[in-house]
Amino acid sequence: MANRAHTFTRAVHAGEIRRKPHHAVTTPIAQSSTFTFADTADLVGFMEAQQRNETGDRLEYGRYGNPTVAAAERKLADLDGGEAALLFSSGMAAVTVTLLSLLAAGDHVVITDDCYRRTRQFVTEFLPRLGIEATQVPVGDYDALEGAIRPTTRLLFSESPTNPYLRVVDVPRLVEIARQHGLCTAIDSTFATPINQRPLEMGVDLVIHSATKYLAGHNDLLAGVVIGSTELIGRVRETQAMVGAICDAHAAYLLLRGLKTLALRVTRQNETALQVARFLAADPRVERVYYPGLPSHPQHAIAQAQMSGFGGVVSLELAGDLAETGRFIDALQIPYIGPSFGGVESLIEQVVLASYYSLSPAEWAEIGISPTLVRLGVGVEEAGDLIADLNQALTCALGGRDQREAP
Repeated sequence: MANRAHTFTRAVHAGEIRRKPHHAVTTPIAQSSTFTFADTADLVGFMEAQQRNETGDRLEYGRYGNPTVAAAERKLADLDGGEAALLFSSGMAAVTVTLLSLLAAGDHVVITDDCYRRTRQFVTEFLPRLGIEATQVPVGDYDALEGAIRPTTRLLFSESPTNPYLRVVDVPRLVEIARQHGLCTAIDSTFATPINQRPLEMGVDLVIHSATKYLAGHNDLLAGVVIGSTELIGRVRETQAMVGAICDAHAAYLLLRGLKTLALRVTRQNETALQVARFLAADPRVERVYYPGLPSHPQHAIAQAQMSGFGGVVSLELAGDLAETGRFIDALQIPYIGPSFGGVESLIEQVVLASYYSLSPAEWAEIGISPTLVRLGVGVEEAGDLIADLNQALTCALGGRDQREAP
């Protein structure tokens, strides 16, 4: 599918062959761990072609590839504007295997804070066990970012928008710093999706997504993907083949199904989330709203410059306490309580309980997480229904709007 086609069209057709097996309209599930050869000559021919990197669609074993997985990878590469994509069993598998592929003992990586906590844990706690040093810098502080670079630095890793505060990285500026120092760049773009942001077109080397979220879109599978140049993806593929963190055929089939409606869903979620964010920002029972589409957001201008939409996640802090925040969430009738986002169903979580339950209130304060912080992943429900539900839940937890208005 040519890149000049509209994103909506490419989401449906890109990466999939026109004439599919059995004349099916959808790409079938190739539910096989092993692919056979007609005879010894067929096997030898495959091995020789493999040495020339000319195997085409021919496969031998499921850990090295699968036709259904390959179709999903081609579609994902097309949507993000990359040469190649590689699917994994989860978003964290995509992150960890990519880092292990690019870094070795003695190397150094710089990561921005406010990335997903498990990513930060892996970089700052696990990689040092392998002799790989890491420095964490405040997101948006480009002087600190450049100041952290050493002769042994190999990679700048960031996330944009970030989780959970939806901070937006100035991607061109990040790329400029990396190029001045000859470094590789990787961006976790899960919150943005290729519909709202295309970091590869801004010069980033690798883009990572938790495909579990928006890409799949139905809260029913786990997968991750890394997208970039053929050369870099080839390096990551070699590591994946050893560790075996592969996406199975059935998950890839479900992902292909979800991707066909990606542009439709994300466009809807962009619109709904902006309406929800505006409602919450105007309500005195809400202390603060974090959403890049609001002029009050610190990186609103950056988001406008490099994003075509602001996503379906809205984070907020209530003008209350821990218990009142829990009552607010419990009073909601549409969103489910759950630790994810990006699907057709709205999901909500109280961040300190879902991600930092083992820490004390003092530790919450130390890492800058408010006990009233809530992350709402907007689904595809009617915006007016969600707003009405949020309003009644705020009333249940914090009283009526009139009681909370400033004198």
